[in-house]
Amino acid sequence: MPATAIVALTTLVLAAVVLVITVLTGCTASTAQQLHVQVLAVLPHDTTMYTQGLEIHDGVLYEGSGLAGQSRVRASALASSATLREATLPAPLFGEGLTVTGDRLWQLTWTSGMAIERDPATLAQRRAVTYRGQGWGLCHDGHRLVMSDGSDRLTFRDPVTFAPSGQLKVRLDGEPVRRLNELECAGGVVWANIFETDEIVRINPSTGAVTGVVDASGLLRTQPPSTGDVLNGIAAIPGTDEFLITGKHWPSLFRVRFVPAS
Repeated sequence: MPATAIVALTTLVLAAVVLVITVLTGCTASTAQQLHVQVLAVLPHDTTMYTQGLEIHDGVLYEGSGLAGQSRVRASALASSATLREATLPAPLFGEGLTVTGDRLWQLTWTSGMAIERDPATLAQRRAVTYRGQGWGLCHDGHRLVMSDGSDRLTFRDPVTFAPSGQLKVRLDGEPVRRLNELECAGGVVWANIFETDEIVRINPSTGAVTGVVDASGLLRTQPPSTGDVLNGIAAIPGTDEFLITGKHWPSLFRVRFVPAS
């Protein structure tokens, strides 16, 4: 084969390879913004808390803790971490996510199909309402409650009656995002921890599209990977772009920002 033909063939092959790589890269690249955690401060956290929900309201940090026979909800002073009050759930109830809306605190249970309404000032139970399916995460977007059940769906609920008002399927590049767990409504979006991972996703509550993915790995470098004490707890700090995040039985609470990955 003439040298010119060899050069031409080589050029053609290289061009084809570049085209294939470009196409494959385009197909696999996510449209969601990639984010990581910028740690601003490390605070102590009670390791007896099997954290299921975390929220800040009027200078108080509310935390829900799970496990049957050990479930409780605690209110602590945000500035000092001092415990202000605490309420327990009787067995076999397994406490899950919580949120405060006005003069109500709602707390979910995992498989009992029961949501508990409490007085946020005293944590006293006012009533219990029932729902279908499991309860995982809960937040309030200013108008409605947003609830997860471990699937790829979010359910919207009335903040007074707890009645369902709609559902939304969550998708990342068209694919279902399952195991949605702890939720935080902030800045017009929903942040959701993906259960048993170090990922937090940012969800558009109008479309269900994931617009950002936070890599929160490495916060507890000494934590054995198989303990089950996973990331679970997201609380927006009002008036800032910062969050508190923690996990089940974690010794630390992290004040962070979610910033673009380099």
